Amino acid sequence: MPILNKDMTLCISLAARPSNIGTRFHNYLYEQLGLNYVYKAFAPADLAQAIAGVRGLPIRGAAVSMPYKEDVIALVDRMDPSAAAIDSVNTIVNDDGVLTAYNTDYLAIARLLADHEVPPSSSVLLRGSGGMAKAVAAALRDAGFSDVCIVARNEGTGRALADLYDFDWRAEPGMATADLLINVTPLGMAGSEEDVQSFEDETIAAAQTVFDVVALPSETPLIRAARAAGKKVITGAEVIAIQAEEQFVLYTGVRPTPEQVREASEFSRS
Repeated sequence: MPILNKDMTLCISLAARPSNIGTRFHNYLYEQLGLNYVYKAFAPADLAQAIAGVRGLPIRGAAVSMPYKEDVIALVDRMDPSAAAIDSVNTIVNDDGVLTAYNTDYLAIARLLADHEVPPSSSVLLRGSGGMAKAVAAALRDAGFSDVCIVARNEGTGRALADLYDFDWRAEPGMATADLLINVTPLGMAGSEEDVQSFEDETIAAAQTVFDVVALPSETPLIRAARAAGKKVITGAEVIAIQAEEQFVLYTGVRPTPEQVREASEFSRS
């Protein structure tokens, strides 16, 4: 990486529980591609002040993680269709003080469902109703999935998300089963409820594919249980690599090769 200098472009991430994954991913690619950029993670004490800092310093881009994906909407100037369609933001790009919000989570989910050849005829249990759940629900709808049940303890947000896409809702998984299980809650996340398995063994046994968007650790209790049961799995590590790649392109205007993305992803988790 170039020595820190006055012309270096800064990109950041904003998360309640920052990890090194995005920091290592972006900085690895900056070095490989010879870009005069640096990336740093932050846990903001005040979100509005943090976004004002992005605008005023100026910081080129900011990744936005839970629980800020909806709260930042009121703080930006423009909503790209990728974010406006689902009222959820995971990326902010600063163009001369004008902040535009994007959502690259949607693209990552859509690509992974296609790459893993998950049939749209599959029944789905989607656990969660926050910003990431909106991206997943939209990707499912747009890929042709219709037999989807939103599982969310918060009836207000759960029903609202289900009604938006004409899906079903239930408060807890209970005895329900589905071909595809997707967790978009913090259950299993390091530093949160890391020992909690978001679906029971019986539900996993009845599934064909298990998808956990939690990226740290990538081998969550849910993913470990699914592997042990011989199920096809999709991990949060795959999600974060794709969405980070798209963020990188938005920030720099440079698209790394698939090999560079793979190497950066491996480095970010080493």
